[in-house]
Amino acid sequence: MRRLALLLLLAACSTESPLIPAESYRDRSVPIASKAAFDAARYAGTWYEIASYPAPFQAGCTRTRATYAPMADGRLSVRNACLRDGEWATIEGNAEVTGPGRLEVRLNGVPLVAPYWVLWVDEGYRTAVVGVPSGRAGWILNREPEIPPDRLAAAREVLAFNGYDLSRLRMTPQGAE
Repeated sequence: MRRLALLLLLAACSTESPLIPAESYRDRSVPIASKAAFDAARYAGTWYEIASYPAPFQAGCTRTRATYAPMADGRLSVRNACLRDGEWATIEGNAEVTGPGRLEVRLNGVPLVAPYWVLWVDEGYRTAVVGVPSGRAGWILNREPEIPPDRLAAAREVLAFNGYDLSRLRMTPQGAE
């Protein structure tokens, strides 16, 4: 599991690695902006990965989700999970809010910090788009395993606005609970 976590963080960082795409999923000449009016308390809870930019460490993963919970020191605890080969793979850590819509994610046993930027979240905090400045990762997240077409379209527009190549976005199978 530590290998999975390390690969996850490497995907979000700009370090070259044969395990992650060397190129970015986004045009880095396009400015990327995090959500200025971000509320970490409302962001807490479970998010289902609706779509992502594929990385080798995610091969075979379905039903991917992330759960955030407030901690006494103001950070958020993080628990990432996916179903692979019929078994749940999980990793835990924490996220610190470092600016408006900006999180630094640290996973237990992994020496790297990943910059996750919340690019958009709808008014009801039901759907979110998260990216990284390097463009090597990006996600569409939703509070439910299914996403309404209008919010999926809005999330895709946000990714495109931030320079992401929509042709490389892959839907994540969620399956039945």
